[in-house]
Amino acid sequence: MSDETQISPLEVLRSALPKLTGAKLRVAEIILRDPRAVGQSSITWLAAEATTSPATITRLASSLGFPGFPALRAAIAQENGRGAQAGWEQDIGSAILPDDPAEKVLSTLAGNQFNAARNAMASVDLEALEALADRIVAAKRVHLFGEWGDAPVAYELYLRLFRIGVPIWFHEGAYFSQVGASLLQRGDLAIVMSRSGESPIAEEFVDMASAHSATTALITGDPSSVLTGKVDLVVATGTVTVGRISWTDYFAGRSSDTLVCATLWALVAQRMPDVIYGRLEADAMTGSPPPQRRRPADR
Repeated sequence: MSDETQISPLEVLRSALPKLTGAKLRVAEIILRDPRAVGQSSITWLAAEATTSPATITRLASSLGFPGFPALRAAIAQENGRGAQAGWEQDIGSAILPDDPAEKVLSTLAGNQFNAARNAMASVDLEALEALADRIVAAKRVHLFGEWGDAPVAYELYLRLFRIGVPIWFHEGAYFSQVGASLLQRGDLAIVMSRSGESPIAEEFVDMASAHSATTALITGDPSSVLTGKVDLVVATGTVTVGRISWTDYFAGRSSDTLVCATLWALVAQRMPDVIYGRLEADAMTGSPPPQRRRPADR
């Protein structure tokens, strides 16, 4: 039986629990509570932990289908190693390994982000981006939605647009996004930031906004997603999320999201220079100084 198809020893042990009693039950509970420690320890250690004899542990291993404790321990250690590797690859990815030096980690992340930005430059539809900038400038109100991994980029876009005078609101949760969308009307704009283009909450936000005659737009990595067919305008970022990906890959793709949103912000600013200059002049008239960086304290 190959490693890929071998039944987990921990699952075999869990299935046997109802039939175990006394010392064997204590041994099983210790194994299930801390399989990593058991996979690295001796039969003597396990016997002491369970206040029993090594012979009892050997009999338990045999009843589970193993020739002895060494074979059971090896199977547990292998299972624990596979679980740790799977957890690492799911969260961190396979491009970075646990023992990689900092230099390799930095170069890997930099390369991933460079590729994402390059994909954005090659994929973004500038006409669609300019059309969205026009809609933002013309809108009476703009409501922007982004959740989970999309929220940081969406919120940064909100801050940028708010700073230059766009009447904009940001929503992240289901309740507030629904309330916000229900307040929209003709002449308003609802924007969704969604890398995958697959979000039930975002769909409800778009549906509600459309029902109130607001224009809808989507900034996404997947121009063939479900949300694409529900909005009036789509801007693709060039980074597609397919299936389950690691957070390292997801964060790398954020470079394309940020680049597209930064370009959008600049295009909006180009279309409303009078508003921006007017705000600066108003600040000057009221004597409000421009924000300055705080100087570091003398040491």
